[in-house]
Amino acid sequence: MKFLCYLTCLLPFLVSVLAIPAFPGAEGFGAQSTGGRGGSVYVVTNLNDSGAGSFRDAVSQSHRIVVFAVGGLITISDRIVISPNVYIAGQTAPGQGITVYGNGVSYSGADNTITRYIRYRMGTTGDSGKDAITIANGQNMVFDHVSVSWGRDETFSINGDVSNVTISDSIIAQGLETHSCGGLMQTTGGVSIFRTLYIDNQTRNPKVKGVNDFTNNVVYNWGGGGGYIAGDSDGPSEANIMNNIFISGPSTSQHPFTRGNANFHTFVSNNYYDPDQDGTLNGFVLAETTDNYSDVDFQSTRYPYPSVNTLLSPTDALNHVRANAGASLSRDHVDTYLIETEMMSFGKVGALITNPTQAPINGPGPISGGTAPVDTDKDGIPDDYEKAHGTNPNVADSAQIASNGYANIENYVNSLVA
Repeated sequence: MKFLCYLTCLLPFLVSVLAIPAFPGAEGFGAQSTGGRGGSVYVVTNLNDSGAGSFRDAVSQSHRIVVFAVGGLITISDRIVISPNVYIAGQTAPGQGITVYGNGVSYSGADNTITRYIRYRMGTTGDSGKDAITIANGQNMVFDHVSVSWGRDETFSINGDVSNVTISDSIIAQGLETHSCGGLMQTTGGVSIFRTLYIDNQTRNPKVKGVNDFTNNVVYNWGGGGGYIAGDSDGPSEANIMNNIFISGPSTSQHPFTRGNANFHTFVSNNYYDPDQDGTLNGFVLAETTDNYSDVDFQSTRYPYPSVNTLLSPTDALNHVRANAGASLSRDHVDTYLIETEMMSFGKVGALITNPTQAPINGPGPISGGTAPVDTDKDGIPDDYEKAHGTNPNVADSAQIASNGYANIENYVNSLVA
C-alpha cells in the first residue's frame, strides 16, 4: 500500500518532467526533445579538435549536457558525429561564443538532441559532396539559434527517416558554388522551420518533401534555382507556408516558389514578396494562385501541426530575424554582415560565393574567447548563480533534476537566453 501511495504521489512529477518542452519557449515538431537530461554534464575546456576537454569528445557519448568554459574557433579536420541524448548549450561559451569550422557535423541517429547558440561553418577545406549539417535518420531534435554556412553539398540537409525536428531562429547561409544549396527537408516525419534566415543560396531555400511547417522565415538573395522548392517529386507532401518574407537580391533570377505539382498539398497564407531590388521594402502579399506558388494543390485550412507560440506578420518576422536569428547572443562578423549589410539592403547587396575566406567574408574568425565566470566545483554552473539560486557552489550538483523538471544546469543555461 505504501508503494502504491508512493507511485501515486510520484506520478504527477514524472508526467510534468516528461511533458516539459526542450527549453522554455521551444516550439514545433521537436519541442519535446529531452537532450541530455538525466545524464552527466561535460564542460568543454579547450578549442582542440579532439581529446579530453574538446567539443568532439563532449558529443562522442550519449546522455550529456555540454557546456563551455571557453569561447573561440574550433577548427576540425574530420566530421564530428553527434551522439543521441545530448544538449549542446552554446550560450554558455564566454566571449563571442563557439564556431566549429571545417568538415561539418552529422546528426544522423542523434535522437533527442538540443542544439542552441552555436555556429557550424564548413568551407572549402571540408570534404567535397558533404553537408555542413546532415541528418539521414533520427527523431526529436531542436536546432535553436544555430548559424550554419558554407556547405559543399547542402548546407543544412534532412533527407531520410527523420521525424520531429524544429529549426528555429537560425541562419542557413551561403552554400558554396557550384552547388550552393540551402538544403533538403525531405522526410515523412515533421519538420518545423520558424523565424529562420535563408540567405545567399542558389537554390533549395529549402527544398521540401513530406511534412513541413514553414512559418515566419526570411529568404533573401536566392539564385536561379529558386527559393522554396515545393517537392518536385512523385511522393506526397503536406505543408503549411505562412507569414514568410521573400526578398530578391542581386543573384535572384527566379520566382521564390518553384517545381510544385499536384502531389504537394499546402496551406499558404500571407507570404510577402519584394522582387524589385530597389533598396526599400515595398513588396506585396502573394495571392493564392499557381502563378505565384507553382502547380501545388492548395488546401483551404491549415494542417494541425505544432504551431509557433506567436504568429508574426511578415515584416515583424523580418525585424525579429534581424534582431535574433543565428548565434545572436554575441554575433560574429559573418552573421552581422549577412544581416546588416546584405539582408537590410533590401536587394542591393548579396552574392553567391565559392570561397568564404575571400572578401568580404574573410573567413570564420577571429572569435573573441572572453573569460569564463568562476565555477569552483567545475560542474558548469558559475558560483554566483549557484549562490543566488540555492545550489551549492562547492558540490557538483548541476545534473540533479530540480522541482520544475529541468536539471539544475538546464535552468542555468536557459536563464542566459530567457
